[in-house]
Amino acid sequence: MITLTTESFDERVLRAGKPVLVEFWADWCPPCKMVAPILEQIEAEHGDRLTVAKLNGDDHPEIVARYGVMGFPTLNLYRDGEVVRQIVGAKSKRLLLADLQGHF
Repeated sequence: MITLTTESFDERVLRAGKPVLVEFWADWCPPCKMVAPILEQIEAEHGDRLTVAKLNGDDHPEIVARYGVMGFPTLNLYRDGEVVRQIVGAKSKRLLLADLQGHF
């Protein structure tokens, strides 16, 4: 899983050659800790078609503000530089994949 920074966000996400699922998270967020292993599984199973990345929202508030993220975890799916899906809160792997179906 890629760890993003303000400096790397545009290059690694907006200019990526395939869809990128970005988790906006924070150290103090228990639901973020719950979703992390699920995202690792999704990356392992779908990494050929989807990049999974994470951005610590406390460390990079300008990116959080740019995309209007109001809570953690928030998952934004980017394709061709645009947000095509936003998922707020922790969900099971099955529900996350259902929400992402057809987007990558």
